[in-house]
Amino acid sequence: MEFFKPATWSEALAIKAEHPDATPIAGGTDIMVELNFDVRRPGALLDLTEIAELREWSAVGDGFRVGSGVSYARIIEELGASLPGLAMAARTVGSPQIRNRGTVGGNLGAASPAGDSHPPLLAAAAEIEVASVRGTRRIPAAEFYKGVKRNAMEPDELIAAFHIAAADGPQQFAKIGTRNAMVIAVCSFGLALHPSTRTVGTGVGSAAPTPRRALDAETFIAAELEWDSPGPLRDSVLVRFGELVAQAASPIDDVRGTADYRRHALSVMARRTLGWAWDSYRRN
Repeated sequence: MEFFKPATWSEALAIKAEHPDATPIAGGTDIMVELNFDVRRPGALLDLTEIAELREWSAVGDGFRVGSGVSYARIIEELGASLPGLAMAARTVGSPQIRNRGTVGGNLGAASPAGDSHPPLLAAAAEIEVASVRGTRRIPAAEFYKGVKRNAMEPDELIAAFHIAAADGPQQFAKIGTRNAMVIAVCSFGLALHPSTRTVGTGVGSAAPTPRRALDAETFIAAELEWDSPGPLRDSVLVRFGELVAQAASPIDDVRGTADYRRHALSVMARRTLGWAWDSYRRN
């Protein structure tokens, strides 16, 4: 196995262009597990840990550009107030050691349907910035996931950053696992209220071949919410929202849970997170 350790971003892109099969590694929280269990043996590793700009974030307009090498721990500590949904998801990732090493960029690169960062990125309509020696482009999160552990990147591209708007309303994230911590999601759900546009964003994780939005649920609840004079939500509205979120999933039976359980859990999480977020909106 070849090992590359570029010192600059331009050098990394040049190596990726010459060796498109090289697997990027930063935190290593996914790829090292696969190597240790001999699940995968790439021809080359491209170590991105020396590239300082990947570990930077900046405020841009009404949001943020977050480098692909920014750790989960830093997202919680430095961006949690502005990106509460993503910070909630980051807190559920592994142990403190994993959160210190792991990155959203790695989660995006792996493109596992169970990745914890995907639902809040979908709910917030984030965009992923990818680059190659040919240039840079931004891919909406809703178009980024193409299949189980497949994404929309070309072989010569690397993830530079993701772009995400600061929360303009309450956000929530919920995750079901076989225990409370250090576990892969059986299913997960992210929700973002957008009072400025009178819309609601959703993200469903670990309940389909790819993370996905619950589009019918978004349309339904945006029409039901009384943004200007917010009152308590009717139980019938919460139940219908949960049903529509569950219907958006296409889960399978596996060792972590059955398809029926995942649909049920999603409907419960959708009702609860919507109730929590709406109550927060009403109080403020």
